[in-house]
Amino acid sequence: MIIQSLQNEKIKKLTKILTKNNERKKLKIFAVEGKQENERALKFDFEAVEFFICEDIFGTDFPKEKIHLVSREVYEKIAYRGSSEGIIGIYKEKETSLNDFKPKANSSIIVLESIEKPGNLGAVLRSCEAFGIDALVITDSRTDFYNPNVIRSSVGCLFGMNFFQAENQEVVDFLKKNDFQIFTTIMNTDSKGINEKNLTGKSAIVFGTEHSGLSDFWRGKGENIIVPMAGTIDSLNLSNAVAISCYEILRQKISHEN
Repeated sequence: MIIQSLQNEKIKKLTKILTKNNERKKLKIFAVEGKQENERALKFDFEAVEFFICEDIFGTDFPKEKIHLVSREVYEKIAYRGSSEGIIGIYKEKETSLNDFKPKANSSIIVLESIEKPGNLGAVLRSCEAFGIDALVITDSRTDFYNPNVIRSSVGCLFGMNFFQAENQEVVDFLKKNDFQIFTTIMNTDSKGINEKNLTGKSAIVFGTEHSGLSDFWRGKGENIIVPMAGTIDSLNLSNAVAISCYEILRQKISHEN
């Protein structure tokens, strides 16, 4: 049977999950829109609860279980991207703990304190996945990894990453316990260019909020670094700064191996 009404109980429940973060968090489930994103969620063993599929858009090559077929009109109302791709999956959240992460001898971690914008977090996830960062940690979070805008802007890169939420002190304790070199992105007279530091071993780079940078908690917790710039501005968008830093880590590791 094809669901053709927005008043259908399953559609009303889905709409709540898509639009109300509190509902999503209470149920510990999240929505994934798009073919590539759902393929990645399944590839990395996220447990699917159900799928809402518009056969007119998606076609017939879809999972054979937990399927609700919806009309084009219904899909275009519930989907953020209109008629694109024709699939929305609902998945269970994974319980993750930073202390369960087992770093390698040359593991690299990006830490984000108090990140506010889901789009920025999604963009950071893409950079971390693309440049081989081993884990992404957010502290004092004002958005969460399972926010629909994070999943959308990361293009599903979230699902292949080690990602954690933790308190600042918990992160510092973990990094020190596991012999990570900590770099803080604080502009100071003693700050060095990121290219001047050896990032080939265990390293963690900590970034602050989009508008005010790192809190006082992080002062004195690591070596201060900056992204060298030749222009007249003194700052970059958070996701751009992270992307440059992730690339520098990869560049150094490749050079070290050769």
